[in-house]
Amino acid sequence: MRVFKIVLFSLALTTSLMSATNAHEAGDMIVRAGLTTVAPDEASSNVTVQSVGNVGMGTSVNSNTQLGLNVVYMFSSNLGLELLAASPFTHDITLNNTLDNELGLGDGKLAESKQLPPTLSLLYYFPITEVIQPYLGVGLNYTVFFDEQFVDNREAQSFNNLSLDESFGIAAQIGMDYKLDQHWLINASLRYIDIDTEANFDVLDLPAQVSVDIDPWVYSIMIGYTF
Repeated sequence: MRVFKIVLFSLALTTSLMSATNAHEAGDMIVRAGLTTVAPDEASSNVTVQSVGNVGMGTSVNSNTQLGLNVVYMFSSNLGLELLAASPFTHDITLNNTLDNELGLGDGKLAESKQLPPTLSLLYYFPITEVIQPYLGVGLNYTVFFDEQFVDNREAQSFNNLSLDESFGIAAQIGMDYKLDQHWLINASLRYIDIDTEANFDVLDLPAQVSVDIDPWVYSIMIGYTF
């Protein structure tokens, strides 16, 4: 019991000494890097083909993990502005519910696309201690899609000319900084981003489109440094 009390006292003393110098302060610049996963929670309309109408096909989008980066500027010990960036995410687009569709096309991978989702957020910190600092954030997202292309077997089925519209939406997040010392920290966060797009393409030489509410959950674990 005595040893246990000594350990608790030592941990409390260490935390208090760290807390004296570890709190975020006005003017701090925090740079973080680590793994970020975009996990779509998508719902799509059925594919509509000109002169045919609804052909009974939907789409889904898979998850992808890339290098995530963000920078936070602290206006005060509680309020910060964050810019989220990342290396390009690559997503597979799959064709679903095609067994009874009017075009006779099978389920499976349809295409792939890359996207970048830069997001600007206002963060508000609720420090539990000056070492453990959870926060909430809300902001604006802009997502651009590029390098959209159908896979070879879909091009053989006369799928061509794929393009995905850019998206603007609201983003919300919850996260926490765990301060290791005056400069280094570990960060974990969970975001929800409103991403909607319309895919336009040709199939059997007819214009077609499908709307997709991607609306991903975005998970990040990062190492950060405070300047």
